[in-house]
Amino acid sequence: MFYVKTVPALKRASADIHFKRLVLHRAVRCTVTSSSPAQTEHDGVRSRGGSECPGLSGRGGRRREGAAAAGANEISVDFEQTREAYKSKDSLELLRSLVVFKLCSYDFLVDKNKEIMDLAKKILGQKTFDQFMKMTFYGQFVAGEDHNDIKPLIQKNHSFGVGSVLDYSVEEDISQEEAERKEMDSCVSAAEKENIGKDHRERKYQVHKQFSDRRGGVTGARTYFYADEAKCDQHMETFIKCIKASGGSSMDGFSAIKMTALGRPQFLLQFSEVLVKWRRFFTFLASQQGKDGLEALEQRLELTQLQEFMTKLGANGDFYGWFTGRKEDSTGCIDMLDWNSLIDDRTKISDLLVVPNVELGKLEPLLGKFTVEEEQQMKRMLQRVDVLAKHALESGVRLMVDAEQTYFQPAISRLTLEMQRTYNREKPVIFNTYQCYLKEAYDNVTMDVELSRREGWHFAAKLVRGAYMYQERERAKEIGYEDPINPDYESTNRMYHRCLDYVLDEIALNRKANVMVASHNEDTVKHTLTRQVLCCIQMNELGLIPTENKVYFGQLLGMCDQISFPLGQAGFPVYKYVPYGPVNEVMPYLSRRAQENRGFMKGAQKERELLWKELKRRLASGELLYKPVY
Repeated sequence: MFYVKTVPALKRASADIHFKRLVLHRAVRCTVTSSSPAQTEHDGVRSRGGSECPGLSGRGGRRREGAAAAGANEISVDFEQTREAYKSKDSLELLRSLVVFKLCSYDFLVDKNKEIMDLAKKILGQKTFDQFMKMTFYGQFVAGEDHNDIKPLIQKNHSFGVGSVLDYSVEEDISQEEAERKEMDSCVSAAEKENIGKDHRERKYQVHKQFSDRRGGVTGARTYFYADEAKCDQHMETFIKCIKASGGSSMDGFSAIKMTALGRPQFLLQFSEVLVKWRRFFTFLASQQGKDGLEALEQRLELTQLQEFMTKLGANGDFYGWFTGRKEDSTGCIDMLDWNSLIDDRTKISDLLVVPNVELGKLEPLLGKFTVEEEQQMKRMLQRVDVLAKHALESGVRLMVDAEQTYFQPAISRLTLEMQRTYNREKPVIFNTYQCYLKEAYDNVTMDVELSRREGWHFAAKLVRGAYMYQERERAKEIGYEDPINPDYESTNRMYHRCLDYVLDEIALNRKANVMVASHNEDTVKHTLTRQVLCCIQMNELGLIPTENKVYFGQLLGMCDQISFPLGQAGFPVYKYVPYGPVNEVMPYLSRRAQENRGFMKGAQKERELLWKELKRRLASGELLYKPVY
């Protein structure tokens, strides 16, 4: 076990924010000590400290008061104490976890799990099968069938300091052929069907039949396929019920949504392509001015040079005037955020789908035309997103927008950003998700943080490693575009910690930043705890003493309890992703969870070892019949 000790705070700096960020980061790296060098990467994080640090005020775990009173300089979390990790579970629940995790480690059972469950349903009948699933896989990973059924588990976890991110996990159980048909129909516009080959679309942002079943190679994420607008309305109503259930179960919950459930994915594909082309064009222009190789936010275009360069290319447009109506109002330079503002405030949705034409010096539509119905479909998608944001705000619930495939994600992130600009003014309501296995993750995080700082709203993020790696790699290779994923797990880890450190530094400098560390990686959790305690010193020195939590932790229900519950008991804000839905309709989700756990359990034996350790302890101490008290 290692220790995080506080030291006298640095003197207040008067330099600019970038210097402060550098000082902050150095302070964190040079003030971590441990009881012995070998212990710095082992066991838990031990620290005692006041509740002024972000995340230390907690939600009401039983040890919160004790943690706050434990001392002025340290906060204690031990990931080896099985009694604390599993005190919310009786011995039958521990035994179930062991059995389920063991079964998930057998390749044959995992690969054939759907066929096995279908056979079991025929033999046992629906009612007996449902009961069996509740005693095993369903009971391990799913909270219940509806918002009333899940309340006992949510309230129990809450009493042990663990909150909930509600996720209605029903997924349509359709064949591969049906999935392909729906995707092909919903991702191609009428204009493209009529004018095949005439619109200059990039292959990455077009639907391809061999990858149109988006469930392939994806284990932990739900997948929606577009049927019609009525089905999207049903999904919206389901999400609203989920938001209300989260608001009715606790005062500080989250609710998860997926953008592909709320509209025709054609718009997400097309808008993503537009956003990427705008960004790529800016990078090209920056390279012409000798700014290539710089971080995204450090690249700035001089408008006079931009006008001269475009004129040499034969363009006729007033590029200076794209950014300002009067030249004397301009600073003469723009960055990526200024550049992105060119597609703001357009009255028609289809007007968003324009790209810069270098030769003509003007904006042109991505496609030749849009039908009235397509325009309405795009508009209704945005309206549904807005309805959900309003319900979340009214219910006191944070809305977590899940990340999806890279050919959808630029549009999803931009739409989420627009919601944040509207609803995150007073507090963090909308959380965006950043996938750190992407090569561009750091640029995305830094640009969105900077935009929130300029406009004065609350930046709110969930950081994940990512759920679509195998599918994304294969698609890029087969279709012929650059692989968007980091080359290996180590580089993804570095990217995750780089993004996390940037946001933690921002939290220390600006109370309007918030982050959920959604990770089962114990080293990442330890790293965050260490940074968090030390950032507290800087926050106090900068006069930024938070009155609410800014750093959250997140894990999946039924997994990594040895991390979640010790954090909750110590008073840190930690949340479980809580799936729910009828047994039969959650079957596709359970099938994927089994596949995900297969890899997880093969690579990590620690959780099973801790479960056995706790069962043996209870047996030796006569506590085998232990029942949680809360």
